[in-house]
Amino acid sequence: MKKNLVFICLLILGTLVSCQSASSKKDADNTATNDVKAPVPLGDPFIMLHDGVYYAYGTHSGEGIEVYTSDDLLTWKYKGIALNKKDSWADRWFWAPEVYAVNGKFYMYYSADEHICVAIADSPAGPFVQEKKEPMITDEKCIDNSLFIDDDGTPYLTFVRFNDGNNIWIAELEKDLVTIKKETMHPCLHVSQEWEEVWPRVNEGSFIVKRNGLYYMSYSANSYESPFYGVGCATATDLMGTWSKYDENPLLQKPGELVGVGHSAMFTDKAGKLRIVYHAHKDKEKIHPRAMYIGEVSFENANGVDRMRISKEYIIPELVK
Repeated sequence: MKKNLVFICLLILGTLVSCQSASSKKDADNTATNDVKAPVPLGDPFIMLHDGVYYAYGTHSGEGIEVYTSDDLLTWKYKGIALNKKDSWADRWFWAPEVYAVNGKFYMYYSADEHICVAIADSPAGPFVQEKKEPMITDEKCIDNSLFIDDDGTPYLTFVRFNDGNNIWIAELEKDLVTIKKETMHPCLHVSQEWEEVWPRVNEGSFIVKRNGLYYMSYSANSYESPFYGVGCATATDLMGTWSKYDENPLLQKPGELVGVGHSAMFTDKAGKLRIVYHAHKDKEKIHPRAMYIGEVSFENANGVDRMRISKEYIIPELVK
């Protein structure tokens, strides 16, 4: 009887220890779940550094434009909708936003329902509001607008028109940074190189930087749905002049394990290094949800001229949920 009692006590003690261990494991699993990291789900991404914080915007939500923040480019937090569709002229297809700080205000250039728009906010997190509820060009579909302010303070906008497949144009803006001077509209790039002819006629996603008096325009070619979507570069000595594409294009296409890379933008990080941000397909079988990746941009002197180079290595930003 005594032996049986001892056995029963040991059995109960073992059960309690087992339950406690299972409970501890469950708590540990819950903790791990709370710290789960995932890709930042942005297509057509753009990053702005402001007051020591990185802000990322892109194509993702049907409710408008989302914003994410980071201190180190590696881990990101979702901060909500920066532009709600109720504050835009359209109610669908919110694509390719870019945000710029100018004179104490923040200007978001984006596409809505295949028209280019601009909304303004007092904070990089929003809320951004389109004060005049109409596109920048009312009588024509356009997408992928990007702001460039030259050294003399003159603002320009590059954007895509659909009059030769997707092709890139530029125009001067009024000082309000909202109104396009239509009489200055000038073509820049259209499909003209063999690597761009995979599927279908697409030059889009332009972004301009200036270095030593030369203008560099990065752009994407092929459909965003194609694994051969990639990034090329063209240069000009005059924004309204002739743009010449690099003969070694594409500068970035299918790096590492990524496919469908493109619609890029550039920014300078906290260390003063020029970076490029772009999206890629979910994997080699599925396009969506696309995710954001970050690389480096450098310049190599060739015959006295700096040539843009884009690294094949990349950072994989992670969203902390």
